[in-house]
Amino acid sequence: MRAPMCRRPSAARRAVVLATAWVLGCGRSPSFGEREPFIPRDSAEVLARVPAVGVDARARERAALRKALAGHAGQLDMALRLARLEVEASRVLGEPRYLGRAQAVLRPWWELATPPLGVRLVRATFHHARRDFPAALEDLDAVVKEDPGNVDAWLLRAEVLGIRGEHAEAAHSCARLTALTSSLTVAVCEARVRSLAGHSRKAHALLSEALRRSERSQESRTRALATLAEAAALAGDAGLAERYFLRAISLDSKDYAARAAYADLLLDAGRAREAAVVVMDHTQDDRLLLRHALAENALRSSRAPEVAHALSRRFEESRLRGDSLLAREEARFALQVEKAPEKALRLAQAVWASQREPWDVRLLIEAALAAGRPEAARPALDFLQASGCEDPGLVFLAERVRSLLP
Repeated sequence: MRAPMCRRPSAARRAVVLATAWVLGCGRSPSFGEREPFIPRDSAEVLARVPAVGVDARARERAALRKALAGHAGQLDMALRLARLEVEASRVLGEPRYLGRAQAVLRPWWELATPPLGVRLVRATFHHARRDFPAALEDLDAVVKEDPGNVDAWLLRAEVLGIRGEHAEAAHSCARLTALTSSLTVAVCEARVRSLAGHSRKAHALLSEALRRSERSQESRTRALATLAEAAALAGDAGLAERYFLRAISLDSKDYAARAAYADLLLDAGRAREAAVVVMDHTQDDRLLLRHALAENALRSSRAPEVAHALSRRFEESRLRGDSLLAREEARFALQVEKAPEKALRLAQAVWASQREPWDVRLLIEAALAAGRPEAARPALDFLQASGCEDPGLVFLAERVRSLLP
């Protein structure tokens, strides 16, 4: 049985796709390559912390679907419903391990060269989370070729290409959405790509006008506000960015990507105490635990060693699982807490091998400067020049490192 093709998914479904891409793209870093599975020597050894799930309606639905599928594993429609709920759970909980559950649910179709369309889309989301961008794009290209009206596929394709620094092709994917979905969804897509390319003032102008005219759902507006906040921050307007962040978080307190970006804004402004308050009750998410560690370190608080140790354990658990999904976080931790610039530079270079987001640019330059190796920042300088970056923070960093080059 083929998966149903949905050309115009609901606003809520589109918001989940946008938010899932944002969450997985804004704080997860690439693996260094395939490794052999880790087998613990001791059955008591901690491999991962999986947050407890409350008895909410979605959790109950997931449990019911798992029970139903236990005796009917080949029911594609049911399996896809459960897989999509697992993907949504990964967003809400800030926990990519739920994507592994989605993969397990779809195992009968997962390895097929030409799986059903819905399976391809979930598989692309999984590859995106694992930073296997070529595999994600292969699936997404197949989906949009077979179903050119698939909004979710075009949205995710734009996000993946934007992260890779392929801004023109990402913008093309956004443009394909014009006749398929709301003007606000299209504007969020286009603004996100423009911000990634270093044109955040233009992104803000585009999206603020679209938001003013829109009467879309709360989910769509929340995503738009978070994107506006990011754009304003990159454009150097911290006050405006803060107002947008506060509005976005008030609408969705579990938007961990927005919460992390807001904490970064506060940390850059020397407001570490406020940053700690923003994140301290949400540190089951690795990105927010990093910001908590940075804030406590900046405050020189008595809690700083405890929080730093907890984050170090997360890094170790990630390595035990055989992945490097926290490489960006570990690079920032090495640079700002451990004061180990060479280690930070090595990790930043590993991240740079597969992605080009503004934080990746900043981290590579800052680590190169701290290590006394300005020449190591050349890839970032070349990228900023090629993209025509106008964002003041990155332009300042680029000028600083250029002044040290022969």
